[in-house]
Amino acid sequence: MRRAAVAVAAGAMAVSLAACGSAKESKGSSSSSESAKKGDDIKVGLLLPENKTARYEKFDRPLIEKKIKELTNGKATIQYNNARQDANLQAQQVDTMITNKVDVLILDAVDAKAIQNSVQKAKDAGIKVVAYDRLAEGPISAYTSFDNEEVGKTQGEALLKALGSKATKSSKIVMVNGSVTDPNAALFKKGAHSVLDGKVTVAKEYDTKEWSPDNANSEMEAAISAVGKDKIAGVYSANDGMAGGIITALNAAGVKVPVTGQDAELAGVQRIVAGEQYMSVYKPYAPEAEAAAEMAVALAQGKSLDSIAKDKVSSGSATDVPSVLVPVTSLTKDNIKDTVIKDGVYTVAEICTGKYKDACDKLGLK
Repeated sequence: MRRAAVAVAAGAMAVSLAACGSAKESKGSSSSSESAKKGDDIKVGLLLPENKTARYEKFDRPLIEKKIKELTNGKATIQYNNARQDANLQAQQVDTMITNKVDVLILDAVDAKAIQNSVQKAKDAGIKVVAYDRLAEGPISAYTSFDNEEVGKTQGEALLKALGSKATKSSKIVMVNGSVTDPNAALFKKGAHSVLDGKVTVAKEYDTKEWSPDNANSEMEAAISAVGKDKIAGVYSANDGMAGGIITALNAAGVKVPVTGQDAELAGVQRIVAGEQYMSVYKPYAPEAEAAAEMAVALAQGKSLDSIAKDKVSSGSATDVPSVLVPVTSLTKDNIKDTVIKDGVYTVAEICTGKYKDACDKLGLK
């Protein structure tokens, strides 16, 4: 993860140096400072999808904004909106960004397919779009996220490890996947199935509208009724928010089985400490956010992405999109200290509050 962050930072330095050289060669020393000033004075639009998941306002937004300011010597203007899980609202927000004539747009789509027309409108207005975290359809210019199929595999492998000797074809698990409007959810699901299929039986499976913990809670209650509380060996939850709703339903029924998660949300980490949730997927947001900022600034300034984006991805409407894919880590009680605490995501004091203190002490989190 640190290597990824260093690589991203190095990419930013390379872009910066290349820009300086270009200005001197093409415009001469008398106008190079004016060109650099104009290059830093850019408008960046930032659109995030929702605020139910803690990561967007706590990590993604401040990290992206901070990096943009660093790259532009504080001269960039950042216009921000959160769609609150409303695809129609996000389309209106894109229209507003176009009206406000932003130079580049960082977009985390609520609905990756529905946003295609908006992305096209942005391109027609001369605005390049960096798809952030979710691969939006349409003529995007760059993309940064995690290897989302690998996320699902990581979750599936962890669940099998937690099941141990119970990981047999006769063992029944429940799968609670993310929203069908999020292309990442399909990749998590695909990755998990590639590991779980043939090893255990998926007794019930759900695609959860809006990634809602409340919906996940209802789905888990239905699964317990349909499968039987004594016949469920484990639960695949696509993220931590839903895991919270799932665990509430399991506790109400007196069922204790391993549950997966994703995002390393504080509540999820605390449930891992307490033994209520088996694992989460730790996705280091800093490298992802910094890559988005670097690509956005470079695009706004008319520079190449070659030194930043080493990968290529394709969607249903775009091919060979320059991309940065950040690796992930399986987070369990055994490596909390070496991941989220070491990286400064949370302090021990934040995790080990009240009822979690004794469990933290047993894990050596002091």
